[in-house]
Amino acid sequence: MSNPRIVLLFSGKRKCGKDYLTERLLQRLTPARAQIVRISEPIKRCWADKLGLDLGELLGDGPYKERYRREMIEWSDGRRAEDYGFFCRAACSEGVVAAREVCIVSDVRRKTDVRFFRETFGERVRTVRIVAGEETRTERGWKFQQGVDDVQSECDLDDVTEWDLLVENEAGADVEGILARIEALL
Repeated sequence: MSNPRIVLLFSGKRKCGKDYLTERLLQRLTPARAQIVRISEPIKRCWADKLGLDLGELLGDGPYKERYRREMIEWSDGRRAEDYGFFCRAACSEGVVAAREVCIVSDVRRKTDVRFFRETFGERVRTVRIVAGEETRTERGWKFQQGVDDVQSECDLDDVTEWDLLVENEAGADVEGILARIEALL
């Protein structure tokens, strides 16, 4: 896990555009140069194995995942209480992180996630916070869920004020301009 020159940590609320922007960034940088790492992937993989669920559906963005989201959050919080870096380490363990110049972590949600990457990659870490208002997020399919949108997995980074880059990603945002600002961190 020591080879990436830069590790970009993306955070933000559900439906703020993290996945969209990180996928677009990967296209610009090319998969030969960059890799997207998702902390949620090993969480969903473990959860699917534990309950015999469809991993493909859990990795998607549909109602199947939403049916299990709350329980999955509670279970993963318990696992993190035992080892805060468990899922971050699992997400990075495939070896592809070390093989790329830029590692894009698309779903940082907790202070302990940031802590893990700072402890592991030090000065190579750059943090990006994506924000979008409730109206924009609602237009993108977000609907408040008690036990999901008001718990640590959505709120732990709300009081963090120091980001290498803060991006407003409202409806109609200049995506190319946003991506250029992100690339300037490299």
